[in-house]
Amino acid sequence: MSLRALWIISHEKGEHASIRFSRRFATVELRAKRLSGSSYVAVPEDDCFLQLLLTELGLSGSKQAFVAQRDDCLYRPRSPALELHITAPGKGTLWPVLAISQAHLTLACLPLVDASPGQRPPLSSLLSESQGLSFLAGLQTFLLAPGSKQDGEGLVSRLALLPSVLLQVCPLGTPLELPLTGTLAMPSPLTSAGIQKQPAWRTGLYRGRAVVNVSVVETVRSMQYGNRSRQDLWDVYGTVACKCEVEGVLPNVTVTLSLPPNGSPLQDILVHPCVTSLDSSVLTASSVEHWDGSAFSGPYKFPFSPPLEPFILCSYTSQVPVPPILGSYQLKEEESQLHVSVVLKLHESVKNSFEYCEAHLPFYNRDQMGVVEVKVSSGQLDVSKEKNLLVWALGQKFPKTREVTMEGKILFSGPEPGPSEPLCTGLTAYIKLYFKVPDTTLSGCSVDQHSVQVYSSAKPRIVTSRELHSKDYWIWNSTVFSLPHNHKHKSPP
Repeated sequence: MSLRALWIISHEKGEHASIRFSRRFATVELRAKRLSGSSYVAVPEDDCFLQLLLTELGLSGSKQAFVAQRDDCLYRPRSPALELHITAPGKGTLWPVLAISQAHLTLACLPLVDASPGQRPPLSSLLSESQGLSFLAGLQTFLLAPGSKQDGEGLVSRLALLPSVLLQVCPLGTPLELPLTGTLAMPSPLTSAGIQKQPAWRTGLYRGRAVVNVSVVETVRSMQYGNRSRQDLWDVYGTVACKCEVEGVLPNVTVTLSLPPNGSPLQDILVHPCVTSLDSSVLTASSVEHWDGSAFSGPYKFPFSPPLEPFILCSYTSQVPVPPILGSYQLKEEESQLHVSVVLKLHESVKNSFEYCEAHLPFYNRDQMGVVEVKVSSGQLDVSKEKNLLVWALGQKFPKTREVTMEGKILFSGPEPGPSEPLCTGLTAYIKLYFKVPDTTLSGCSVDQHSVQVYSSAKPRIVTSRELHSKDYWIWNSTVFSLPHNHKHKSPP
């Protein structure tokens, strides 16, 4: 990516607006002229560019509320790539002009678009746009350093340094790295080792106590029918989230995921771009392919140079043999009442310690609930007759038998009809489970504190955690032998 021109503008609601700095790159402009041919539009003078940009951004201070070239309904702005319509001399449209603003300072640039004359590629396909915005953001960080006043000596001194800084980071109009606060405050000669480049995913420098936080979160989905004619389904999706507060331009961190001896290998692994290297065997396992037992089963090492903000280091799937909670749901109807029978059993491999666990039993296309005579072996039952809903709060532990039951009958004799749902007609009904289990994962995947390696001058504090969540966890009434064919694709409300 190369820049044709760069501007730094200060303004106060359009009043006393001025260009504090501008730079044109002649070699890039020659390339733009050759690429555009007869459709070439030259970069206008600073005064002309300033008025066009302020008008487009609505900062011109003009008393006219409506500006045809900006506010007409036929004009479709495609932010952040602005169009500046030049009237005279050299009529044409300048595109794409990128601009970002903070307080009373606006930074703008005109990147070179490598496209045939007359073509305007989609913004999503323009690498020059994202790189141009990244460059402006880095330049903004350099100019508006913490502790400096924008209109004071701090900004003036940084603007004075800007020509020297651009020689380092943008020679001949081609950015090499982002200008960062502190590292480029004073231009310095290149050393024999060169300048350590800042990666695109790390937009600043951290100062403070070193802390590395790693969290493994797994989400389990399940569709249980309790019927031999339909196979139960479940899957597990995991993410490893990190927040690394470590000093240095390019700190190195290695996180290792481990599995129990009998654990199923992780599959469909996707990693963040900051991961510097990875064993190819880690990426080859796919849940689409049949696992023959020879797949890579860890440990999974992820060396990376972390960004400052929290990020997802990797995601994966896992094929576990059974879902964490197996359920049986049976409904039988006699006249206007339903006989309800529910059995929920926690699998022995799952930790019996919940942050919360609830079972919701809605009933659709019936009158409102009247008499409810339902008993549970554990937990508490909340009845919402207006919503035709039973909420079974199972608490934080299953009993020692790891099994809970619900039995009883419900009479639907309310004065008004209850909620409706086209899918749940007749005896077609479901239980939806909501639960969260801290300090466990269904696959057994974990991160040990001692396995996290940080190559930094300061010894960091390592914090690791893991938890299991439910999502779309359904248990259907097993007495229904013929469910609608589209039940797999449509989730109930």
